[in-house]
Amino acid sequence: MHEIFIQTDDQRAILETVQRFVEEEVTPRAAELDANTDPAESFSWEIVEKAHEVGIRQMTLREEYGGLGTDSLTTSMVIEELGKGDLGVSVIFAQTLKIAQIMQIALNEEQRARVLPNFAEDPRGMLGIGITEPDNASNYFIPHPTPFRTTAEKTDGGWIVNGMKHFISNGNRSTFYLVFVQTEKGKPLAEGSTCFLLERDREGFSIGRIHDKMGERLANNAELVFQDCFIPDENVVGEVGNGFGVLAEFFPQSNAYAGASILGVAEACYTKAVDWATIRVQGGKPLIQHDGIRAQLAEMRMLIDASRSYIHRACYLADHQEEGWDKTLGVLPKTMASQAAWKIATWCLEIHGGHGYMKEFGVEKLVRDAAAFLHSDGVNRTLFLKAANFMFED
Repeated sequence: MHEIFIQTDDQRAILETVQRFVEEEVTPRAAELDANTDPAESFSWEIVEKAHEVGIRQMTLREEYGGLGTDSLTTSMVIEELGKGDLGVSVIFAQTLKIAQIMQIALNEEQRARVLPNFAEDPRGMLGIGITEPDNASNYFIPHPTPFRTTAEKTDGGWIVNGMKHFISNGNRSTFYLVFVQTEKGKPLAEGSTCFLLERDREGFSIGRIHDKMGERLANNAELVFQDCFIPDENVVGEVGNGFGVLAEFFPQSNAYAGASILGVAEACYTKAVDWATIRVQGGKPLIQHDGIRAQLAEMRMLIDASRSYIHRACYLADHQEEGWDKTLGVLPKTMASQAAWKIATWCLEIHGGHGYMKEFGVEKLVRDAAAFLHSDGVNRTLFLKAANFMFED
């Protein structure tokens, strides 16, 4: 698997484009957008439209749909690069890139023809996935034998959906969604749920509140509300009652993409720490000449490199499962990267001393962002338990 560690010419060219995009479109806007008190105003359509212009937004689509057909490994590199500029920007595109990738496989031919060309051509086309509910979050990761609260009743030609999802990334911004709904009463969600394709303008579907978050503010998370929302039979993805199978089969790289997003934050913290340690003089010499600081910076570098290797391995094997995929790779890379990012962020804060606590230095924002993925894409304690269940199956 040497391909994991050696960038190809194509990958380098893509990453150069992403780096320019981050430098020109993300970094100049990030602090101001993050500071908006209204969470909806922290999202930038200008960033999305610029990403469309340079081909980032749609890059996981196959060339026939106007994309680059990037594989999971290359996509993780792009997501990481975006994360260096801002975590929220990385998340809105990680979700969209991932779901576009999944839709090409999970949707049937008619559904693909209906959705993908429209998504590809729309400069504001974003994608979301509705799973988490107020009562069901870690439940579906384990999974615990409980049903989704969002339910669907069969009717002529389709289903009537009622309920609510929350914490949904791109929830208020997406044009298409994959939504997981309980269609069989009395069964646990792993056995009685169905995946539906949902269009934004469908009657009976609306957006609830936009969550006011501590960090990751350039991404909007919102409630999805269903009030007698009719979804036709032709919008069933896969088989009725096998929604959890869609999750298990088509989302192997999701966890690693989340890890790539938070790894970008870790790298931004590391860069700030090195820069500050180089110019800040204490005890008669720059901080970087003090052995304790030098050693701490080396440990940061180790944690970043190790996390990246884990993420790259998971992404490569997600696309080449016959070469050694195991299910823990769909669970653990994010936990490792998020723990590393949190440690690196707090060390960066300490290295800056009092200056790190002042907003104008930008460390405060990174610390808030670094906290996000201790929980996002699965609470870490829950994911360790899920991995253990894979490892020690009875």
